[in-house]
Amino acid sequence: MARSSSRSVDWGFPRWRGYGTAGSEATTVRLCDRHGCEEPGNCPAPKSPNSPERWYFCQEHAGEYNRGWNYFEGLTAEEAAEREAAERSTADGYTESKHHSWAGPGDGSRSRDEMRALELFELDPDADFATIRLAWRKLAKENHPDLRPGDAEAAKRFQAIQAAYEVLRLAEEAREWKPAD
Repeated sequence: MARSSSRSVDWGFPRWRGYGTAGSEATTVRLCDRHGCEEPGNCPAPKSPNSPERWYFCQEHAGEYNRGWNYFEGLTAEEAAEREAAERSTADGYTESKHHSWAGPGDGSRSRDEMRALELFELDPDADFATIRLAWRKLAKENHPDLRPGDAEAAKRFQAIQAAYEVLRLAEEAREWKPAD
């Protein structure tokens, strides 16, 4: 008795399958929401803060939209600060972990606070600690309250310089490995 030829010849491996009608179905493509754009809109962007509704733009228009996006638009400075504080207080699961702190701006090895401190010292992000110490000493001498008595601006700058140096010093200590005693 002869068998019918109902066996498949592709053996279940995708590259051996034929080029028949398997890929000829129409696919749904969402167009960019920017008026007049015919590109695929595969980049979602929020319509308003805390809203699940999204615009869908092409890559070019998504970049344009993001450059002009202001999350706190229409709020006063006090309302914006209040909203930011409220949202940060409930975002416990989304705060940056300590082991991800290396991923700050700049060369990838410094946190945002370190970058601000380096800007105060007018140094590059890749400055070594010896250069930082020299810049700190120079600025501290220029703005020390003992050398400029009665100058309130110099006192404020001195405090900022000291705080910036402390941030950089602690970061440098954290980077250096020390054996446990």
